[in-house]
Parts: sequence; structure tokens; C-alpha cells
Amino acid sequence: MVLGNYKQVIAARSTDQEILRGSQDGGIVTQLFAYALDAGIIDGAIVAGPSDEPFKPEPMVATTREELMASRGTRYSLSPNMSLIKEVTRSYGLDKVGVVGTPCQIQALRKGQLYPVGLRDVPDKIALAVGIFCMENFPYQSIIQLVEDHGATALENVSKLDIGKGKFWIYTERGATVQIPLKVTHKYEQPGCHVCLDYVSNLADISTGSVGTPDGWSTVFVRSDNGDDIWAKAIAAGAFETKPIDSVKPGLDLVTKLATEKITKNQKYLEARATEYGVGKALRNPYI
Repeated sequence: MVLGNYKQVIAARSTDQEILRGSQDGGIVTQLFAYALDAGIIDGAIVAGPSDEPFKPEPMVATTREELMASRGTRYSLSPNMSLIKEVTRSYGLDKVGVVGTPCQIQALRKGQLYPVGLRDVPDKIALAVGIFCMENFPYQSIIQLVEDHGATALENVSKLDIGKGKFWIYTERGATVQIPLKVTHKYEQPGCHVCLDYVSNLADISTGSVGTPDGWSTVFVRSDNGDDIWAKAIAAGAFETKPIDSVKPGLDLVTKLATEKITKNQKYLEARATEYGVGKALRNPYI
């Protein structure tokens, strides 16, 4: 299964207009953590927050709604959220922790829970793990080059970055839009992304991304028993508006297509690397 195991998949968006105004799409992650904070499900969450440099994420521990709101939006440069995994329980003293991360980060989180070497008292304090769809990521220097060299604008002038419809989109404060074909961006990707075989964060409690749904909405996979329980409570509390995934366009077929493309492309890379270095057969995708 290229989409991993899940209990349900739906199209959703936050019902909070303030959250939606600053979110990339449906505001799923911010709304989930905001609800979980209010309901006492988590004491705080590790999120990708802003830094002193535009569009450069910095991991932060959000323990208030205001801090969650400051972290809204997608940043296409990797935020090392797992670097705070011990600090969140020790320095911050949190007992119920939310974590958001890319597929590789959620894998690291689950490995840490299974084999908690150096993570004493951490594994049982992860109350909600939210994963985000990810095809690839970029070093911050790559973001600068894409925007300034290919987009011909200063990063300080950019209001939003997005990836969709085969393009890297740059939106400026003055209303201009620049489109860069993704074939141009490939050489700027993090090299480690080429060994990843997970597009939809298979190991998260709940995973989400904009692919498969119209603008302003997100696709949501509810995966674990814990995720199912929290999602049901959030729905009952009126935190989200939902639609059946088969009632929206482009729908789950596009998510499946992109997940398959990532696995197929990166599996070939793994096999080529295994042959080059003489280490035998590359590992097959564990999620199929």
C-alpha cells in the first residue's frame, strides 16, 4: 500500500477563520494542536516556527495558541524538530507532547519510541504525532537561490511559497506571482530526500497535505487508534469542516500517483547506489 495503513481519509479544513487566514491550505496542523491544547490532550507541541531570516524555519515548543499561530504556514526548508525531543520533556517539563514532522522525522520519532537509547522518559509522553506529506525538501541556501536567482526577487519581498501543479510558486508582497518548473528545482533538493520511500507520513497518528483537495482544503489520513480518537473528538467539538475524499477533485488518485512516483524514483536511486557501492540489494519499501 503506497498510502500506508489508515482508518479513514477525508478532505478537511479548519472552521477557525483566524487560523485559515495565515495557513497554507486547510490549517489542519494548527487547528489540531490548538484543539488538543484546549482539550488538555497535549501540554504543548514541537512545531516549525519562524526565525530571524525569512522562510527559514526554526524548531520551537508552542504551549499557547499565540505561539501556534506564529508557526502557521509551510516552509520548504527543513526544520530539525526532533532536536527538541528531549528538551521538551526536560527543560519544558511537558508530560503530553504534540509533534509535527515530515515522514523522515516521524520515522525517527517512532524509532526513538521503540528504542529509547538516550531518550529516557520521552517515549510515553508523545501524545499526538502529526505527519505532513513530503516529496522533497530544500536546504535554506537553495530556497534563497530559487527565489533570488530564478524568481528574480528578494526573499524579503515574498509573502508565500508553494509547490503544486508541477511548479514552485513564489508570491510577492506586491501581488506578483512567479512559477518555476519543478524540473528546475530538483538539483537544489536535500540529497537525503532521494532515499526516502514515504510520501504521506505512514507512521503518524494523523497525516495531512494539500494534494488531492481544492485550494483551501487538505487531505487528512487518520491512521492510528490514538489519531482516530483525537480526530473524532475534534470533529465533535466543531474544529473541522469535512467532505468525503471522493467528492472533491483531484481526489485520492493524485495522492496515490505522487506517492507511487516518489517510491518508484527513489527505489531506483537506492538500487543504483547499492550496485555502485557493492552492498547487495537495496531495501524494498517497507510500507508496501
